[in-house]
Amino acid sequence: MGSKKPLGELVSLRGRRALITGSAAGIGKAMADRFAEAGADLVLVDVDEKKLKETAAELAEWGVDVATNKVDLSKKPEIDALWNELSGSEPDTLVNNAGIYPFCDFLDIDEAFFQKVYAINLEAVLWMCQRMIEARKKEGGVIINVSSIEAVLPFKRGMVHYDTSKAGVIGLTRGLARDFGDKGFRVNALLPGGIVTPGTRGAATEFFRGNIGLAKTGYDFMARLPMGRVGDPDEVARAALFLACDLSSYVTGALLAVDGGFLSA
Repeated sequence: MGSKKPLGELVSLRGRRALITGSAAGIGKAMADRFAEAGADLVLVDVDEKKLKETAAELAEWGVDVATNKVDLSKKPEIDALWNELSGSEPDTLVNNAGIYPFCDFLDIDEAFFQKVYAINLEAVLWMCQRMIEARKKEGGVIINVSSIEAVLPFKRGMVHYDTSKAGVIGLTRGLARDFGDKGFRVNALLPGGIVTPGTRGAATEFFRGNIGLAKTGYDFMARLPMGRVGDPDEVARAALFLACDLSSYVTGALLAVDGGFLSA
């Protein structure tokens, strides 16, 4: 068992390197800030290069190394190019946070729309995990995949494509935890609930444009929340930090809901 580590050492990510996708804004940006505060060097990945560089500049105060990489995660060749570039300095921690959630009625889904959602929300997560495990098969590491409460309890209409992609992330997470736990990998999933981000603000804008159905969904969602409020990206980031650091050294294959109690209500 070894000697008991002090709390500060358990929480620290000093000497670690974390790759976070979708880190230009929202939850991913909040994760980058908390991980940097904990001492981790960072590899930030996003398709929005301008905001990515702005995020990196804001993290300078923590004195950690921050690299930025513009990557379209819907394209496997770009994922492979990223990991080839990282060869020799691969991260020991991977956070698959990037995702899209466009609304679309199930009967209106076409192949191109479906493939775009799956490519980013599920396939990219699989390829990123594969490259991570391949690169660190002798050392092990930490993988945190971001799913959603929608994968467990679909709530919004017009999100079947999203729900199934995020359910796939749960299956991927638990399968990898089973297959690679004895190789030194801890693989867990976060299930965020109603978190205020640029994306959810966009949904609110749609509401104010007169989408009555979305207004009712919003009302019903808030009425179901035991905590009676929506969440902040930093609250998800703190949960990610827990899963990344040694506080969770005996946690793998877990689904951690950060949802204000939504799934329990």
